[in-house]
Amino acid sequence: MTNDIPRYCPERSLPPYSYVPGLPTPHPTRDPRGHSFGRPESRPQPLADSSYADNATYRYAIDLFNHGFYWEAHEEWESLWHAAGRSGTTADFLKGLIKLAAAGVKAREGRAAGVWQHAQRAAQLFRGVAEEVPNHAGVGTATEGTLFGLALDDLFAAASQIAKLSAALAGSGTLDARRGLPIVLRLDRSSSRP
Repeated sequence: MTNDIPRYCPERSLPPYSYVPGLPTPHPTRDPRGHSFGRPESRPQPLADSSYADNATYRYAIDLFNHGFYWEAHEEWESLWHAAGRSGTTADFLKGLIKLAAAGVKAREGRAAGVWQHAQRAAQLFRGVAEEVPNHAGVGTATEGTLFGLALDDLFAAASQIAKLSAALAGSGTLDARRGLPIVLRLDRSSSRP
């Protein structure tokens, strides 16, 4: 990846490889050679509109995603999804990000149908969140269509575009750890409230 991709959690190193099921790299958590083997499972702080910029798990997941560590980003966002109670607006937002990361994994696996399915579901989730946020107590209001520092319309558009490009993104149906998604998540830190 290029150096123009921002890092939001530079205090945490990126893994030495991006895990793709089917490639001969060790499973990150189950294989003793895996890059996260033996690391205690973290219990992240729940994502909050007023403090997302201080949430290291969230920022690190964005770094992982932006640098092509889709499986790893999925795992980080999933821990936040669990912390959010797995339902509600915040959980749906995180599930949309999880689905985007899953689309990246499917692209690397060469599975166009999987890319399409996960990207479509991400688009649906982001659209639903955008409709709910202004009226949802407890999550806060999105600032100009931004929630937790990410523009919901941009996420919806990117997920929709990834779905449309699913065949091209999956290549010839072969495994390839170098395939990436045409999106870089950029946090708008000015939208967090004190």
